[in-house]
Amino acid sequence: MAFSSIEDFLAMDGHGAYVWASYGIAVASLGWNAVHPLLQRRRFLRLQKRRALGEATP
Repeated sequence: MAFSSIEDFLAMDGHGAYVWASYGIAVASLGWNAVHPLLQRRRFLRLQKRRALGEATP
């Protein structure tokens, strides 16, 4: 599919909003799937450190 300008490419024959929104959702989902385990690991390690030091859990 050839587009005559960048505006035509971004508009995608009137379907651009749906196309770019789906790409945005996909990128956000992949980003969340990459970051969330790291946040959980950090939280888990902090909790284990507190337990090892004998502090009360929040």
